[in-house]
Amino acid sequence: MAGSTHTVSNQPPPLTGYDVFSADRALTAAVERHVPPELLDEVRGELAALGRAAGSAQLQEWGAQANENPPALRTHDRYGHRVDEVDFHPAWHRLLGKGVAAGLTAAWARPGGHVRRAAAFQVWTQVDAGNLCPLSMTHAAVPALRADPALAAEWEPRLTSMVYDRELRPARLKAGALFGMGMTEKQGGSDVRANATAATPLAEDGTYGLTGHKWFCSAPMSDGFLVLAQAPRGLTCFLVPRVLEDGTRNVFRIQRLKDKLGNRSNASAEVEFDGTWARRVGEEGRGVRTIIEMVAATRLDCVLGSAGLMRQAVAQAVHHCTYREAFGGTLVDKPLMRNVLADLALESEAATALALRLAAACDDGGEQERALLRIAVPAAKYWVTKRCTPVTVEAAECLGGNGYVEESGMPRLVRESPLNSVWEGAGNVQALDVVRVLRREPQALNAYLVEVGAARGADHRLDAAVKDLLTELGDLEGVEGRARRLAERLALVLQGSLLVRYAPPEVADAFCAARLGGDGGAAFGTLPGTLDLAAVVERARPSA
Repeated sequence: MAGSTHTVSNQPPPLTGYDVFSADRALTAAVERHVPPELLDEVRGELAALGRAAGSAQLQEWGAQANENPPALRTHDRYGHRVDEVDFHPAWHRLLGKGVAAGLTAAWARPGGHVRRAAAFQVWTQVDAGNLCPLSMTHAAVPALRADPALAAEWEPRLTSMVYDRELRPARLKAGALFGMGMTEKQGGSDVRANATAATPLAEDGTYGLTGHKWFCSAPMSDGFLVLAQAPRGLTCFLVPRVLEDGTRNVFRIQRLKDKLGNRSNASAEVEFDGTWARRVGEEGRGVRTIIEMVAATRLDCVLGSAGLMRQAVAQAVHHCTYREAFGGTLVDKPLMRNVLADLALESEAATALALRLAAACDDGGEQERALLRIAVPAAKYWVTKRCTPVTVEAAECLGGNGYVEESGMPRLVRESPLNSVWEGAGNVQALDVVRVLRREPQALNAYLVEVGAARGADHRLDAAVKDLLTELGDLEGVEGRARRLAERLALVLQGSLLVRYAPPEVADAFCAARLGGDGGAAFGTLPGTLDLAAVVERARPSA
């Protein structure tokens, strides 16, 4: 029997047993906004089912187990044969299988596929972000493979399958397949043109032998990989299957797995190629152009993943403060804590609105929308992923010392939070991509201005921010040194435009005041007291 000194009181109940999707008002509103009416009931039903699974105690436990038992490299079998396999905890396979079955690799094969997948991606991130890497790579490989219609016809049905088949065997024998990617090398990093892996043509047309290394290879347990290597005519994209058609293992030597800050359940590897068989994708010497479609898709997933992490951090903080009492009342009713929570909620909702708008542009596919994506994706990737870490850290602080303890789950969010800013090109790469688009593609800037112009006259602070942005865009002399500032302003103005058009007035008012009007400080919890902060916090509360 517990002693009287161990009576537990004033503790919030666990945030489990709820529908992660339906409890997210910003996400549900975005789905209703962007999904065609004839699909809406179907999409809401499948997302609610996924949301209930994501919010269950069982799946939350699986996420914790996958992170507490990270993958292990097994280079040889018991007889000394080289196998280069990665062993995962069973919870990892359960989560990955559910992600595949939920359509997280099937966007290209379903109507409204990108929006419904984007919403599911945000929901699934809140269970465990680690298993999203192979799901993202597999999804993103499809547009790159379409550079070779024959390859696309062979592989696309496997990659968009909703069946998880974990066995390593020839792809033709599998009901579904996963893809990874290998671009970066020790000497080059983001400068992929410095890659030194050599591709030597073989007798069969379009096939090569690869020799070299990859410093970061994502999802090394996958069935195939898109990699870059130097062919006779320059940097080229290749498909490297894990298992060859005759059932033998391709030469794919995993040297070690990275010991990472976060993303612990997922494997990232260093791999060596030594005469590794590969099939060319696209033209020789056009490797970057071929694989850039994959990069663009994974960059959008970085935005979605960060939005999902922020949402879970804010949900946990608001939930805790709704039940926790201090100084004569619940924390959520204390003016200063309410200010902090509202400020965090603004960041989360703005990220969600922007991410789903970009997913809708992918579904539309028109030239205007494609032009918008070319400038908005790198700007969003730069800004939203940068905001993820301060949001998760501040949200953890809302739980006090409890938020610093592993059992709360908040440290896992904090450790995960920097990843999306680094993955697929760190901040400087994204900001410089924005500058490149501005210089080379005037139609992209025009598409952006049309988008933000849809909110013209609705908020004077947004109008002023657009005017200031146009002034800054009018002088691109020496722009590289201020590329980050420019990317930030592009993202903030776009977020402001979306919130003014679609969010409740109290949310749009607070965002424009603090993010565009200068009426907010550098830290969270510095919103002006004249705003309706209680309504902002209530909208962010993860109610069942």
